[in-house]
Amino acid sequence: MMSADNDNGPGPTEAEMNPMLEGWVTLGALAASVPDLRLGLMVGGNTYRHPGVVANMALTLDHISGGRAVLGLGAGWQTNDHQRLGIELPSVKVRSNMLEEAAAMCRAVFAGGGQRVDFAGEHYTLTQMPVHPAPVNGTIPIMIGGAGHQRTLRTVARSADEWNAWGRPDTIAEHLEVLRCHCEAEGRSFDDLHLTAVGLLILVDDSETGATLRESLAHRSGLIGTIDELKAVIEEYRAVGVDELIVPDFAIAGPSKLDILQRFQDEVLA
Repeated sequence: MMSADNDNGPGPTEAEMNPMLEGWVTLGALAASVPDLRLGLMVGGNTYRHPGVVANMALTLDHISGGRAVLGLGAGWQTNDHQRLGIELPSVKVRSNMLEEAAAMCRAVFAGGGQRVDFAGEHYTLTQMPVHPAPVNGTIPIMIGGAGHQRTLRTVARSADEWNAWGRPDTIAEHLEVLRCHCEAEGRSFDDLHLTAVGLLILVDDSETGATLRESLAHRSGLIGTIDELKAVIEEYRAVGVDELIVPDFAIAGPSKLDILQRFQDEVLA
């Protein structure tokens, strides 16, 4: 659940009243109507629901879609959402602990298809939770979003199949070095992880405009530039080890959105 309130303050703001559909329900509709594509939240705040419930929702999505579900998890941070809904937003340390437990729990649930699963943690408990049906493909990939070097990336190394963060290639490279160290400490193969990055897509016609926008949007500016600049930055992402770039469209306003995405497909990716 997201809001357009940029400072995440108590508000209220008019931006919060922009149209915003609930993610899981929307995914269910997409699973039944859109073929081929993988489906998941990028990423769902762990604080909104018990992870056992979330794991069951992911299993349901997996079967509706024929095995295309991805479970995206993050520690949660959207202050105004929590205030509006009366949901506690614990400290960063506690949220990090909760995320680590949640990821381990969901992994145990997905591995326990056709059985009952027990899980005992400080924040979450399962007692003989029935897991049926099993994931279509034997498991459901867990994507963890975030780049906290001490805790989040350790959780990725322990329990995730995929990782996602905002950032330009040099920043992503720094995160990946830390993630590699966590994988070594956990006895996990770094090469087993599917590594993804995300950046706002804004096509511009001149390099000066692109440079100004990249400076103003900082860590979210990964896909801002001219056609040639975008081709070059995609190669930079590839060079640092990124397997997949995820392109959000919320920076593109107006009726030309589909035209811009098509131009990106035809002139950059081709």
